[in-house]
Amino acid sequence: MRCDRPRAYRHQPSKHDEAGHSGENVPRDRGDRGAQCGGQTTWCRRHAGTGLVPEYTPTGTEPDEADLRSQADYWVAVNSRRWARALAVEAATGRAICDSDPLKLHYSWCLSMIGAAPRARWEHDYAATRTAFAAGLLGLADAVFVSIPPLEVLRQHKDADPTRRRRHFDLHARLGDSLRQWYTTVDRLDPGRGIWNLPPDGIPRRLPPARKNRTQVDLLDALVTSLPRLPT
Repeated sequence: MRCDRPRAYRHQPSKHDEAGHSGENVPRDRGDRGAQCGGQTTWCRRHAGTGLVPEYTPTGTEPDEADLRSQADYWVAVNSRRWARALAVEAATGRAICDSDPLKLHYSWCLSMIGAAPRARWEHDYAATRTAFAAGLLGLADAVFVSIPPLEVLRQHKDADPTRRRRHFDLHARLGDSLRQWYTTVDRLDPGRGIWNLPPDGIPRRLPPARKNRTQVDLLDALVTSLPRLPT
């Protein structure tokens, strides 16, 4: 199947005077990324307020790997809708806090790094994402809060909440090292964009300024070429 892409949202970052932060240039879109059971959703709901952009809710009809191109198109369309939602929230409230990074490209890269998905899946996802960047439909968040707790901590969180089904817990736990490599590369490309914890007191007062090149294809390409090489 092919999914229609959402209409383009053009955005030019500007300075915003936040209550208590007069004249401070605050970043607009922020993604939050953590391993499953890492507490990211709880943290986002507690601190994001009206700026929250929820995580995607599975429908049970998502395409599988039988058609990698259609699968890539589907997920890029999903991610583009979340990106558009983040821009709309940002325009209305001054900032958007996304429960998980709107740019999900890291997922297929991490799967390929641990041998859990074919490299072809990553290649299709990258191509579809690149097209979305070129159209201004998807981009890199201004900052990403990254929390990758140790495996034993993740298991404690999982065992403490038996009401939630976590069918892919073991797989997601294996992705921790690759996820760390991805966001280390993001931060190296543009230092200060990676924040390596979920601050218990909420959103820090000082954060990196808003990106002017969120959707530039060159930025995406620079990230991809800077990543560790995938196994052959």
